[in-house]
Amino acid sequence: MSRRVVTVPNAISLLRLALVPVFAVLIVQGSDGWALLVLALSGFTDWLDGVVARRLDQVSELGQVLDPAADRLFIVVTLVALAWRDIVPLWLLALIVGRDVLLLLLLPGLSRHGYGPLPVNFVGKAATFALLYAFPLLLLAEAPGALGTWASVLGWAFAWWGVGMYWYSGGMYLRQTSQLVGRGRATA
Repeated sequence: MSRRVVTVPNAISLLRLALVPVFAVLIVQGSDGWALLVLALSGFTDWLDGVVARRLDQVSELGQVLDPAADRLFIVVTLVALAWRDIVPLWLLALIVGRDVLLLLLLPGLSRHGYGPLPVNFVGKAATFALLYAFPLLLLAEAPGALGTWASVLGWAFAWWGVGMYWYSGGMYLRQTSQLVGRGRATA
């Protein structure tokens, strides 16, 4: 793993971060078509940065932090914006943000024992993938007719699947933290 900062995948992750306020403004203005385009572009860049990092052998420490941070920020801002527009209920926002707060609370304990943030696991990646599909579909569900109906069904299916995997991966991170901290105490 490289300590390089300037890499193509990191630039792609920075682009995704730059899209966050653009999306927020578009959704607040009610420009749903443009907001959907930005969400789709964000999802594409999330996939692309990982592919590019592996193909160009540019996996970096910064990228290991930047990519999931960009995902979390996009998810939270998207959820807040969709809740603000009454497209998703507040309990969905609370479920997803609650899991991220739980993971943030693990960091001081990990740090005290000499560990950094835990690496992203496959279930967490799959959960993020499902949620990043759910949100554009739930926004598209505002469209009238069959398109809106189908988008709603698919969007909520992805949302429920994503939330379930999100919390399952949160449990995996909790267990991993407990094992690492327990090992640290045993050697102290």
